[in-house]
Amino acid sequence: MAAEHVDVATAEQMWRAGDTVIDVRSAQEYAEGHIAGALNVPIDTLPNGADDLPDGQILTACSMGGRAARAAAILGAAGRTAFVISGGTKAWQAAGLPVVTGPQAR
Repeated sequence: MAAEHVDVATAEQMWRAGDTVIDVRSAQEYAEGHIAGALNVPIDTLPNGADDLPDGQILTACSMGGRAARAAAILGAAGRTAFVISGGTKAWQAAGLPVVTGPQAR
């Protein structure tokens, strides 16, 4: 079953409600600009990293949504509820929502 995609407005509501956002891009891509508060969990670390994530729903993000969809499917197979942010970080930024640069410790 494919993961559900949510638009940026819905993702923002979920983010504000405290749902975890993970950015599944490489550390370098993440440092170049990511959703404020997003954890960097490169897709190649899943599903091993799934157990280390906070409880609750997860929003997955990448640049435009392709890797995020794969990550959400991996998380779903691991029993987690995950949603894909349609359009990824680019759509988030285009909507004027908070994006930050630089590394962030997981």
